[in-house]
Amino acid sequence: MGPVVITQLATGLSVLAGAVLVKSVLDQKPMAGPFPRCPRCNGTGRVSCICSRWSDGDVGCRTCSGSGRMACSSCGGTGTGRPVPVQISARRPNRPS
Repeated sequence: MGPVVITQLATGLSVLAGAVLVKSVLDQKPMAGPFPRCPRCNGTGRVSCICSRWSDGDVGCRTCSGSGRMACSSCGGTGTGRPVPVQISARRPNRPS
């Protein structure tokens, strides 16, 4: 074996090892983060566009740019269900004296 073949073999093995490492990291912690998947789009961030629901076979409008898919309105296109921060204030009722 010449030095070129050994170099190619080492490069191939390092690429394979890198792929295994990336897969193991993604299996432990998905890229979606700490938030669950959006139930409306199932984590894709895209839903069927309105133009494809009521069209006569042609697809395309400004919202979807002709793809037939638009950003999910529930998650804003992120694919994750994000909790909405809400501040609740309560006051005691005024009692007559």
